[in-house]
Formats: sequence, structure tokens, C-alpha cells
Amino acid sequence: MNPHSLLASAAINIGLALVTLPLFSVLKKQPSNAPIYYARPLSRRHHLPFDDSSSSLNRFLPSLVWLSRAFRVTEDEIVQAHGLDALVIIRLFKFGIKFFTVCSLVGLVVLLPTNYGAQEVQNGSYFTMDSFTISNVKRGSNRLWVHFAFLCFISLYGMYLLYKEYNEILIRRIWQIQKLKHRPDQFTIVVREIPLCIEHKARDCCVDHFFSKHYPNTYYSYQMVYNTEDLEESVSQAKSLARKIEDLTESSMAKRRKNKLSLLGLLHQETSKAAFLEEKLQALCHRIHQLQCKDTLQKKELPVAFVTFKSRSGAAAAAHLQHHSHPLLWITELAPEPRDVSWRNMRVSYRVVPLYKLGVLIAASLLTVFFAIPVTAVQGIAKYEKLKQWFPPARAVQLIPGLSSIVTGYLPSAVLKGFIYIVPLTMFAMAKIAGCIARSKEEIKACNMVFYFLVGNVFFWSVLSGSLLDLIGQFISHPKNVPSQLAGAVSAQADFFVTYILTDGLSGFSLELLQPGMLIWDILKSCVHGCQRETSPYLYSLPYFRIIPLVSLSVLIGIVYAVVAPLLLPFLILYFCLGYVVYVNQITMVGLFGLKLKPAASISTIPLILFTWMFNEYCKMRFLPSFHHYTLQDAAENDELDEKCGLLELHYENAINAYCPPGLRPVNFMASESSSTPLVSS
Repeated sequence: MNPHSLLASAAINIGLALVTLPLFSVLKKQPSNAPIYYARPLSRRHHLPFDDSSSSLNRFLPSLVWLSRAFRVTEDEIVQAHGLDALVIIRLFKFGIKFFTVCSLVGLVVLLPTNYGAQEVQNGSYFTMDSFTISNVKRGSNRLWVHFAFLCFISLYGMYLLYKEYNEILIRRIWQIQKLKHRPDQFTIVVREIPLCIEHKARDCCVDHFFSKHYPNTYYSYQMVYNTEDLEESVSQAKSLARKIEDLTESSMAKRRKNKLSLLGLLHQETSKAAFLEEKLQALCHRIHQLQCKDTLQKKELPVAFVTFKSRSGAAAAAHLQHHSHPLLWITELAPEPRDVSWRNMRVSYRVVPLYKLGVLIAASLLTVFFAIPVTAVQGIAKYEKLKQWFPPARAVQLIPGLSSIVTGYLPSAVLKGFIYIVPLTMFAMAKIAGCIARSKEEIKACNMVFYFLVGNVFFWSVLSGSLLDLIGQFISHPKNVPSQLAGAVSAQADFFVTYILTDGLSGFSLELLQPGMLIWDILKSCVHGCQRETSPYLYSLPYFRIIPLVSLSVLIGIVYAVVAPLLLPFLILYFCLGYVVYVNQITMVGLFGLKLKPAASISTIPLILFTWMFNEYCKMRFLPSFHHYTLQDAAENDELDEKCGLLELHYENAINAYCPPGLRPVNFMASESSSTPLVSS
């Protein structure tokens, strides 16, 4: 890729950002877009920062107030408003800023001159990006020790920052657990594979008898889980009917206020339709009451229950014990939060969950394999000079001045980004059928799947496919040179990853801020329902399964290319700075040194790799268990505090009601003034 292609990519991405960000600042001021940009304050009925004067020109002028406000938000405010998960996202961007700022300073001051002055000017090579990469260093040169020293520096500095991040997040998590002492999941466990009571042909009595016998002092109560799919469907239909009746009532009342005689016939039709819908609603409510009867529910009983204890320590102890000699009976774990429960996957037997996971793994592997096709095509576009040799019609691009720079500089990264956008949603859909009983576990599984997909396809396959035509023959004839060839391919792809970071950072984050999908959906919705309909706020959580893998991939690219091509590092600083602002507002070196015929430097990286692996294993032992388990010590301390305040009994009494299945919860159906309001209760 020549410098003109890099400049074209930079110009297009910067241009898109300069258009998108001011447009966002204008759209954000429009009251009609409040459901999109002020969804949470709107749902909480907070005051919205709009100008009272609808004709004010200020609403149509771009401003940077939102930018300065994003930098003033504190971490405590983020945790209080959006939780610890949102803070982890912000800390990830802060980590990138701190890490790559230092790496950029050292790389540009030390490494860049080392690479640039390594060889004499030959055939204008100083005007390509290779002049600033490790490719410009002669084989066997002692300058490679500078690269080795820089590799050690960024590795140790990265470990230091990671340890600090792990420790600070752990402290905040412990503080958060102590603060949220009223949460019902601290008193509750999930019990799966409950055996059937032969005498009563049911499982609920078996649960009560088992825990009353083995936990006589701490056991409180239980809530069975039922297969209420048809009941939930009926409740959903009843809610839909109630909304239609409410809309018809509001519409007819508005027309009555207009007092237009010409609309009397239409009003009569709407009244008749509302009466018909009310009859359907009453019949549906009667069916819901029948489905909620105890005899009906007992037939749909699942071998799953939520068991509540009188203390957190009792629940924590019960969650981590094996309760039966048969390891596939009475399986227990801490319950997720009530709002985090995946009721759909509660119906999946624990014994068949491995089959679900295997199916998801196979599907994800197939997606990864098939995705290699567009990645290879993208790299074919990026390697235009080679593409012309293999596909002569591609020479037609040169007929239009400047088009080849756009095609090779901007188009490959934009096309790749477009394909990547659908991957997280696909992986998340797969994770939903993997048998996880908590929605957060589904997101974690999707997050891991997306990350491995990106590393395998976007990073490694982009590296390989970019030099595929040159390397296939060498891989076959000289298999021992695979590490060296891989390292050479990494160096050759530096310019492509510069354009990728530019596209993902400038264009990607700008569009993330603008929310074009939500804007289009809102316009379509207003066209369907009418302009006078009040739109409800678009409340949705941050797509962690998409954000974390993409940002982690950028960190990986930066760490790899910090030694190879230090010119990429400043672009990463811009990437993380812009990403930080946007999400506050929402909220291989062994082969490389071997390639350069410097075996001493290559061998010296082995202890560094071992040290990195040991650091990873230590952090997994030191920090990870505290995020997976609720410790007995913390549970006992919180129980003691609640006992002193007299709140322990209140908390565990409220806990059992929190895990009522969706189909058994009380629901209010709003009907018209002339009809009674039915109440569905368990």
C-alpha cells in the first residue's frame, strides 16, 4: 500500500468524523430525538436539557458541550448510574490511552529513528511505510537489540498496568457487593436436576424435605420453575390487546374533543372495535387464570428451583457443595439476579447442556471458516499490485484518477468492518442457545466467541491472506520456515492495520455516537404509528459482547505492531481517546527476530514469553475467583451488619418473591374507562 492510499483512507475517515460529530450534536438537541439520545433520563422522568424556545437557533448549531461533559464524568458517577460493567468498559479505554501513550513516546523517539536510519536510500524506499518499520533493519544487525529491549519494556509496562486495573476493579467489586446488600441473589441458589418424589409424583415436596433436613437452621423457602411458555404467550397477547384498547380510547377521546360531526361514524366504529377487543381481553384473562391454577402448573413442573436461605453465608455454603453421591443430582450454584435469569434456558436439562455447547462450538467454527472468504477478498483488494497480475480486469480502476488510492486505502477496511458488524450479533444469538441460565453468562460466552473469531480471522487470517499468494509455495517447500514467514507477513500488513484502526476508530465510533440505526427505526416507527404518537424511550444495554472484543483486538494489534511499526501507535491513541468519549457519552516476536537472523534476540524472547504466561496464570489465581464466587467471609460480614440493623429477615423474605416466573407475576392490563381493569395474579 502506497502513501497515497494511506492518505486517502485518513482523509475519508477524518471527513466522516467531521461530518458525523457535528451532526450528532445537532440531532441530540432536537426534542423529537429524546427517546434515542435521552432514553434513560426520559424513562426516569428527569428534566431534559432542551431549550424552551422551539424556534431557538441554538438547537440547529453544532456544539462541543457534550465532549467536555464526557471528560468531567467521574468513575463514581458511572458506577452509580450504570453499574460496574460500564466502568470496566471505560477503564479498558483508559488502559489503552495510558499504555499506548507511553509506547508511542518511546517508539517514536527510540524505535522510529532506529528503523529509519538502518539502511541507505534505495529506489525511493524512504517514501514508503516500510522505511519506518522493522523491515528496514538489515539482517543480523545489532539494532535488533533495541527492538528486543522495547519489547521487554512494553511487556513489563503492560503487566504493571494490568495488575493495577485488576486490583482496582476487584476492590470496587467488593465495595459494590457490600453496598448492594439487599440483592435477593445473595440469599438464593439455583437447584437443578431435582429428583421426582415417587409418593407425590412431584418435585416441590422433595425440595422442601431435602433442604429442611440438611439445612434446618438456614433454609427458608423455595420457588419451583415451570414450563410456562404457553402462559407467557397468553400474557404477552393480553398486554398487546390492552395497548390497542388504550390507543383506541385515547384516539376516540381526542376526536370527541374536536367535536366534528363528520367523524361520528368513525368514532362509532372505533368504539365497537374497542368493545370487541375488550371481550377478547376478558376471555384471554380467564384463560390465563386457568393456566395459573396449581393443578395445571404441577403438570408443567421442571426439575429446577430457586431456594432461599435465611442468611448469605448459608446460601454461599450450599451453592458450592456437592449434595448427592450422584454428581448429576441436586446440582447447585448461586442464583443470578432476578432480572438476569434466562427463563428460556431454565427449561433445558442440565444433562444435555454439553450437547448444546458442542452445537454452538461447531456453528461458531463453521462461521469462522466461511468468514475467511470475505477476509481473503478484502486482502486481495488491499494488495492491488498483486491483484492486477492475477486478475487483469482490475487495471480498469486506474482509469479514474485517485480511485485506486480509495479502493486500496479505504475500501478494504470499510468492507471488513461491515462484515465484522454482523458477527457479534450472530455469536450472541448462538450464545443464547448454549444453555446458560443467566443472560450475563450469555454475553460473556458471546464476548469470548467474538474475540477468538476476531483474532483468528481479522488478525491472523488477514496477516496470512495478505501474503497468501507469495507464501503458499514457501510453506510447502520449507515448512521449517513457517515462523519466519509469519513474522514477515505481520510486518507486511502494518499499513492495512493502520487503515483498519482509522476506520474502526474515526468512522466506527462516530457512527456509534450518532446511532443511525435507531434514527432510521424511529422514523419508520413514526411513519407507521403516526406523527402524534408519543414514542417510548429506546432503553437498551451496552453491547458488551461487541465492544470488548473489538477494543481487545485493537490492543492486540497495537502490542504486536508496537515493535514492528511504531507509526501505528499514535493512531491507537486517537482510537482509544475517541472511544473513551463515545462510551462515556452512552456509556509474534520469536519468528520476527529469527527472520532477521538474530538468533540471540530470538532466544531471549523465550523467557519473556514464559514470564508473560506465569503472570497470566497468577492473575487468574489472584483475581478471577473473586469474580466467580461470593466468598463466605463477605457473606458472613454482611449478615452480621444486617442483623445489627434488623434488616436480615426483611431481605430474605423479599428474596423468594423476586424469583417468581414471568407467567406467574401480577400484571395490570389497562383497559378503557368503561371496563374494569383485570388483575392477573398467581
